[in-house]
Amino acid sequence: MNWQGCKNILCIRPDNMGDLIMSGPAIRALKESFGARITLLTSTMAKSITPMIPEIDEVMIYDVPWVNTAEAGETEAFYNIIADIKSKDFDAAVIFTVYSQNPQPTAMLAYLAGIPNILAYCRENPYQLINNWVPEKEPYDLIKHQVQRDLDLVATIGAHTNNNDLSLNVKDNLWPAISTRLNQLGVDLTKPWLLIHPGVSEQKREYPFKLWVEAGKRLMDDGYQLVVTGAASERLLAGRLAAEIGAACFSTAGLFPLKEFVCLVKNSALLVSVNTGTIHIAAAVNTPVVVLYAQTNPQHTPWKVPHVVLPFAVPAHLRSRNEVIQYVNRTLYNQPVAMPDAEAISNAVKRLLSLPGSSIQPSPGIPDENPAIAAS
Repeated sequence: MNWQGCKNILCIRPDNMGDLIMSGPAIRALKESFGARITLLTSTMAKSITPMIPEIDEVMIYDVPWVNTAEAGETEAFYNIIADIKSKDFDAAVIFTVYSQNPQPTAMLAYLAGIPNILAYCRENPYQLINNWVPEKEPYDLIKHQVQRDLDLVATIGAHTNNNDLSLNVKDNLWPAISTRLNQLGVDLTKPWLLIHPGVSEQKREYPFKLWVEAGKRLMDDGYQLVVTGAASERLLAGRLAAEIGAACFSTAGLFPLKEFVCLVKNSALLVSVNTGTIHIAAAVNTPVVVLYAQTNPQHTPWKVPHVVLPFAVPAHLRSRNEVIQYVNRTLYNQPVAMPDAEAISNAVKRLLSLPGSSIQPSPGIPDENPAIAAS
């Protein structure tokens, strides 16, 4: 089929917020290339970021039972979402996945809804279920960044963009109120301050609490105030961490709705975070990132923003049973990796804040012994 005739496209990304942000450039390519109306089908966990993605015209929410989402799906809801999809008379559907996911259950939603063209990577021949089939080569032949993977998928049907940056609409007029609240907490915005984000949705990506405390104290000694971020569900963790680090560390977990949080990240000089959606928000607003990166999926490092990745191994008892992921563990992640310590984090922060254009300068006297800086 000539995809130029597709003017009503369903994009399906049933994962987390960070996954959706990384699919943004590919969605942009579809919209720019075909002049299409874009409807997104995504999860409850990603719903809140969708108003900030400019290429999306409409959003449908359904938590599929074959993805690890926060909500458990009911059988009846499966039939309801198929009926809802069918009622919108889509020309085509594009399914975005990571290499360890099977796209066929998701494709079944589009197939049963009667969508005539369905595009996805797939390891097995899906025949008519995915009639625009791109054979899956990752991770056995190569591994791409998730953004590039998604862009390459839509390129197979002629969708391209000259702008492959991550993008979020940020309401800059929110900053005065945000800065007022930070001042009320005790943050002196006339002096250097950084964000730290300890919370994750999966235990296997946690950076140890004790090491967070050590890193926070080191960064305070380096001359930075620390603002701990997190969701309302992470208030206890953030509060404990701020209390342990000391007087120049302030918890804001649950204080800022997502649109304000995105504005906060944009106005921060730097973010130190575990591997979660926050690092992709930072990449989308061009804030440098130090990532404490659990070795789960190498595709999800920050995209096109200055960053330092400090990897650490996932404990054996928390590793995935998915055979594709186990293959990556046996091949790419088969060497011991030391847990990044306070010195490594301090050095990475110093290096990033020394780059031209940094909004604050690092404190003097910190040794320049840092990992390489990357911008994917």
